[in-house]
Parts: sequence; structure tokens; C-alpha cells
Amino acid sequence: MLADKGYDADAIRADLAERNIAAVIPGRSNRRVKIEHDRALYKQRNRIERMFGHLKINRAIATRYDQLANSFLGMVHLATARYWLKFVHAA
Repeated sequence: MLADKGYDADAIRADLAERNIAAVIPGRSNRRVKIEHDRALYKQRNRIERMFGHLKINRAIATRYDQLANSFLGMVHLATARYWLKFVHAA
């Protein structure tokens, strides 16, 4: 799980370890015992956040107009394809 320093809590880390989920969470600066994390993988978190930012430009996704999960997922697919086409068309 990629997360920022706000999720650096022993309870969250223990829950993730119990579920066999790798925690890529940088430690807070005031943590007594420093915990290492994969810095290269953590840098990819920015790409994910930017993609969600681009998706939320669509008002239907940001406000979740669709009541059914399938309809909402279809809208996410359309928005993602529309975003992707900008780059394909530019190349």
C-alpha cells in the first residue's frame, strides 16, 4: 500500500502486515525507531495521485452521479480512455 506520512501509525502497519500487504509508507520525522521504505516505489505514488486528479476533472466522476457501481466504472473507463487519447493523438 502506497501512502503518505499521515498513515504512519503502528496500528495501520500491523493491520497491513496481518493481511500480508507491503506497506510503502515513509516514517514521520518524530518516530523513535526509523522504518525504511522503498523510495523508488514511493515516487510512483505521485503518478497515481495525478491520474486521480485528471479523472476528477470530469464532474460525473467527482460527484458520483451514477448510482450503480457498473455505471460509475464505465464512466471511469470512458474518462481514462479520453485522457489516454490525448497522448496517443499528440504522438
